Amino acid sequence: MPHLTKIAPVKIAPVKIALVGAGLIGKRHAKILQALPETELTAIIDPMDDAKAVAQSFNSRFYCNIEAAFASETFDGCILATPTPLHVAQGMLCIQHQCPMLIEKPIATSAAAALELVELSEQHDIPILVGHHRRYNPLILRAKQLITQGEIGDVRAIQAVCWFYKPDKYFNDASWRKLKGAGPISVNLAHDIDLLQFLCGDIISVQAQAAQSKRGFENEDVAAALLRFNNGAIGTISVSDSVVSPWSWEMTSGENPAYHKTTQNTYYIGGSKGAFSVPDLNLWHHEKQPDWFSPLLSQSLEYQALDPLANQMKHFVDVIQKQAQPLISGRQGYKTLRVIEAIQQSAQSHALISLTP
Repeated sequence: MPHLTKIAPVKIAPVKIALVGAGLIGKRHAKILQALPETELTAIIDPMDDAKAVAQSFNSRFYCNIEAAFASETFDGCILATPTPLHVAQGMLCIQHQCPMLIEKPIATSAAAALELVELSEQHDIPILVGHHRRYNPLILRAKQLITQGEIGDVRAIQAVCWFYKPDKYFNDASWRKLKGAGPISVNLAHDIDLLQFLCGDIISVQAQAAQSKRGFENEDVAAALLRFNNGAIGTISVSDSVVSPWSWEMTSGENPAYHKTTQNTYYIGGSKGAFSVPDLNLWHHEKQPDWFSPLLSQSLEYQALDPLANQMKHFVDVIQKQAQPLISGRQGYKTLRVIEAIQQSAQSHALISLTP
């Protein structure tokens, strides 16, 4: 019998990731990077006083700024978990160093700046993945399946609520959160607008109103918008970071253990054959033909609960290794930002803002 030589499996080196920004979301990314065998948290970059200690706790190298990091070593990918005003300049540096990037939402402070970054990345073939991580949640994929398979017929109406109360500490820890452009329209609605467009199609016009922060900040603390979708559906969305309520993605999805989960919903999507709510995925339809005099039946749909941030990071690895195209590309992040910008403009002018293709 011939002697069989055992061939040792080839060990694939982990992807080296630099994390820029060690704040709330940055620390969550760091824990995921540390836990995944396919990634290595090579460096943490942040000028804040406690950032060096954070880097040490993750056994990562520390840099005060991204320029120093790129001058010292090469990374396979970079996560920009920094304040929005820094995204474009830091993204340009990533392109300069041919480094694929995951940029937290929103991609930029303005659609014009976002488009400049996106076009440069496309020109140099450096992928941008925008951190709308909720898209990686299996419940959202199940909701999308409901719509694409025609379970509710033609989507006709959407209602979304995004209400919560941010404590004063949230703003005091990062003073940029008090400034104009850093209110809940920009910071929080970006996720919701991305999801609504993913589920229901592109938004083609908005009309909005907003109220000045009662805490004395430069930004708004409550706003609402009327949305028209390209398929003819009409939606409403309301947001506030100064309202006590159980109705927001953070409070209802159970996605982030930092928030105490409620049993409420945050989105309602209605169609010509049925309707459903998110995140409980309770589907409603009439027993036979749609008729408000006939009984309504409800069905709670199942899905596999998985950590969307971990799913996003695994996808980022695939993008870096050229095994996948970005699920939420820089151009898609730009499209979402255009809607956010239109809501802000409409809230100031009270005019209907149309979004041309």
